[in-house]
Amino acid sequence: MSIYFLGINGVIGSGAFLLPQTIYKDMNLMSVFVTICAALTVSMVALCYADLSSRFTGSGAAWLYSYHAFGRFTGYELGIYTWFLGCCTYAAEIVALLTILKTLSPVFSNHAVYYGIAIGIIVLFTIINLFGRTVVKLVDNLSSAAKMITILIFIIIGAFFIHKMNFTPVIPKAATLGVGPYFKHFGAAFSVVFYMFTGFSFIPIAAKQMNNPEKNIPKVLISVMITVTILYALMMLVAIGILGSKMVNYSTPIAVAFQKAVGDWGYVLVIAGMLISVIGVAFAGSFNTPSLIASLANEHAMLPKWIGKKNKHDAAWVAILLSAIITMILITQSYLFLVSCIVLASFIQYVPSILAVIKFKHTNEFPNNGFKLPFSYVIPALALIISCYMVTNFTWKTILVGVVVGVLAAVAYFFIEKDEKVEEKHQKYLSKMRNK
Repeated sequence: MSIYFLGINGVIGSGAFLLPQTIYKDMNLMSVFVTICAALTVSMVALCYADLSSRFTGSGAAWLYSYHAFGRFTGYELGIYTWFLGCCTYAAEIVALLTILKTLSPVFSNHAVYYGIAIGIIVLFTIINLFGRTVVKLVDNLSSAAKMITILIFIIIGAFFIHKMNFTPVIPKAATLGVGPYFKHFGAAFSVVFYMFTGFSFIPIAAKQMNNPEKNIPKVLISVMITVTILYALMMLVAIGILGSKMVNYSTPIAVAFQKAVGDWGYVLVIAGMLISVIGVAFAGSFNTPSLIASLANEHAMLPKWIGKKNKHDAAWVAILLSAIITMILITQSYLFLVSCIVLASFIQYVPSILAVIKFKHTNEFPNNGFKLPFSYVIPALALIISCYMVTNFTWKTILVGVVVGVLAAVAYFFIEKDEKVEEKHQKYLSKMRNK
């Protein structure tokens, strides 16, 4: 259950409260259909992760799977992209927090106040991670409880204030513009919804800290995706039922919808739940992201050892500071641009992971323990095709950022001294698993 709630907290973030407006703008009532389509797509990728997590007990998720499937360099590149994904997620939640605060007071629109608070939060989280890491579990539990309670109250009570006339027309306006514009709008909405599910990939990252991960993680991945899909679809349905076409006018549509339904106390309740939720996800990101890059340095010597160096509180202080600096740079970008970077980094993770499933099924390397992907190659093949569809929805700016991260990581790789003992140990491990 602890892993389940960790997964819920990792997947349901600021997007659940802020992005329905963007999705509705593109697809109107069909937003619910797009949500379910994206859920099915991401669920196929999640099933591939479930298959892979049943084969390995080590921490690292995507980079670990690619490391075993395609070698050191691929694993290293995936590790850097996963770290970049973590920094983008951390920054996006900070920007989301400031976006929510802007709706409460215009003072937060002032650049000095905006960046002062954003940097202050990052510094505060950095200090806590350096000296008080035991707080992480408490904040994570509080955040999970706050968002679940807020969402359930909104869905259950809001359902009584739905207006049927808001469910027409069923066909979105984009469909009247022709096939080309329709698919363009569908793709834009699909990418945004896709982002709302991407957090599942962080669940296996701390596998070593979990009991029986090869059996528990697959169960959690499946149950989390089912739960989140139901909650997202119902939230979208209720929000549209209350606000209708007016939803495009509000940056915090869920809070405004509940305000319209029950009064000002509803707005305050949702905003409070959103703030606790966003702070919790940002804080979790401030903890998980440095842990990832530290594991690259400590477990497989893919980065210089000094990056994984720990202080007396067992905190990887260099990795924590590096992650904080990158996040401070990223908070200068818009929320939607950070969302697109997260989707791109997720796509770059998913493709090698899906290919790893196909390879292991073909070679019978690293046997499954507890979960085996059904229907042979059907699910990974579909997941691969639909994941590649995401490329058509990226802007040149997002693709450029992805290329720059990959090239810089590749250049740095050739200057990193390889630890022969670690590599020899890895080869022995591979030989043992193949024989098994």
